[in-house]
Amino acid sequence: MGSALLAIDVGNTHTLAGVYQGDILLHEWRISTERSATADELAADHDQILRLRGGSLDELDAMIVSSVVPTLTNGYRQLALKYLDHPAIVVGPGIRTGMSLAIDNPIELGADRLVNSVAAYRRYGGPCIVVDLGTATTLDVVSEAGVYLGGVIAPGMETSLDALTTRAARLVKVDLIPPERVIGRSTVESMRSGLVLGTVAMIDGLCHQIRDELSGAVTVIATGGLAGMVAKLSTQIDHIDPMLTLDGLRVIYAMNAGTAAPSGAVEEAT
Repeated sequence: MGSALLAIDVGNTHTLAGVYQGDILLHEWRISTERSATADELAADHDQILRLRGGSLDELDAMIVSSVVPTLTNGYRQLALKYLDHPAIVVGPGIRTGMSLAIDNPIELGADRLVNSVAAYRRYGGPCIVVDLGTATTLDVVSEAGVYLGGVIAPGMETSLDALTTRAARLVKVDLIPPERVIGRSTVESMRSGLVLGTVAMIDGLCHQIRDELSGAVTVIATGGLAGMVAKLSTQIDHIDPMLTLDGLRVIYAMNAGTAAPSGAVEEAT
C-alpha cells in the first residue's frame, strides 16, 4: 500500500475511519462506537474491514485520531502502539491545527468540531459554517481570517427520535425520511415532519441568524450521515462534504508531521 495514514474519528454513535495515501482517500468505513471496546477489539474490527479491501493494519504507517469518547481515545492510543509500532497523533491540546480559537474555554471544544472547521476553512475559505448531522446537530463558525468563533449544539435527529419513543408510549420508531407534506396525516408522517423538516428549519434559521451576526455572505457546508438528505431540503446549505472530518484529520496530521496537505474535491449540494 505504500505510505498510508489511518484517520479515525470517534463519535458518540459511530466511528468513521479512512486510509489515505498522500491526499488520496483509498478506503473509508463506518462502525458502531462501542465504548467498552478494548484496543485488541478495535484492532480486530478495523483490520477485518481492511482485509476485505485488500489491506491490513500491518501496512499502515501512521495514525491520527479525533475522539469525543475518552475511554476509546486511550484504546486507540494503545492500538497504535501495539499494532502499528508507533504512537498515534491525537487531536487535542498541543496539536498544531493552524486555527485560532476565539472562545471562552478552548479545552471544551470537541475534537471533531475543530477538525471539521479546519478542513472547511482549508477547502472553502471563510467565513463559513459547518453543519454536522450526527448524534448532535452542530453548527461551527469560522471567520474570514480563519478564526474559530464558536457555534451551536442541538440534539441530532436520531437522538430526538430516541427521546420521543422512549418518553412517549404511543410513539414508535420511524425511518428518518422527508415526509410528502408538512401537515402530517398520521403519527408517522407527523413525526417525520417534526424530526426532518424541523431540523432543516432549525438549520436554515440558525444559518440566517449567523449571517446577520457576521454581516455578510457565508459559505455553509454540511457533513455527517444525514447531510445529503438535509441539504436537498435546505435553502442555506451550499455544499455537501461527507468526508470533511477525515480530510481535516489528514490536514492536521500533515501539519504535525511537517508535510504538505493539498485540498481534495467536494460534492456540490443540489
